[in-house]
Amino acid sequence: MQQVAKPPYAAITLGSNSFNMLVAHTVAGKPHIIAKYKRKVRLAEGIGENGMLSDDVMQRGLDCLAMFQQMLQQHQIHADDVAIIATATLRVIANAELFQQKAFTILPYPIEIISGLREAELIYQGMVATTPGAGKRLVIDIGGASTEFIVGEGCKVRFKTSVPMGGVLFNQQYFAQAPFSLDNFTRAKQAVSDALADNLVTLKQLGWDSVLGASGVVQSVVCLLKARQQAPVITLAVLTGLRDEVLAQSDMQLSDIKGLNAEQAPTFSSGIAILLALFELLSIEQLHIAGGALREGVLQTLADKQRF
Repeated sequence: MQQVAKPPYAAITLGSNSFNMLVAHTVAGKPHIIAKYKRKVRLAEGIGENGMLSDDVMQRGLDCLAMFQQMLQQHQIHADDVAIIATATLRVIANAELFQQKAFTILPYPIEIISGLREAELIYQGMVATTPGAGKRLVIDIGGASTEFIVGEGCKVRFKTSVPMGGVLFNQQYFAQAPFSLDNFTRAKQAVSDALADNLVTLKQLGWDSVLGASGVVQSVVCLLKARQQAPVITLAVLTGLRDEVLAQSDMQLSDIKGLNAEQAPTFSSGIAILLALFELLSIEQLHIAGGALREGVLQTLADKQRF
């Protein structure tokens, strides 16, 4: 008897830097991605001193959701096969409920605002589902407003945490005006050290066999290395070299850095600063890009749901 094809499903993640949507159907028990949509909304830029998300940045997010709704209709995704997950910015803003209400009129599906620890779990699941490898692995996901650290072996998570630091936040706090100096990187490193203070000893004691990055800045660095026909492996030497290139720039667009596109530039300096600090604080020798992270983890949960 011919097996009936399972319907497609969509995982939508509302991050502090990017909004993403993956559309997939199941092949041999695994999600097979058939479409990807992404927009750099940079939601965390809109958080005011009063803790409210500004109207203009909220509108940026809502405009992206309108595009996602058009794509959901185009792919004929059933309501039961859509999952929308929101992370750090919607966890902390005072008007998250207003955003959800407005979003529902555009994209009529519930938004699940997850905790940092749940985010870490999904990131690890997404990595395992997409990234071959063995041994104990440290996964680092540097988002716009939070960074997750997970140590796991196989499918088992041994440690997870989420700390309030990220590329968009650090951009506002330490890289708001070019040209930059070493002091920008020094202050950013101190902030990373402070944010990690409660977890640094635990992470070092656990140890790992390899390190994987699952963030926008890691993707930016790997794309840059590939454009320069270099090995896509991030090392301290690579990061130090990129820091020096950033310091040589006179504008926020970092327009003279070869291989860096305009969309990646706004949070590149802060991302390099965070990565540099982590390499030094955690004695990381090299970091490879993960095959997937949060959105792939959400996609896997949808695939598993269809199996039962």
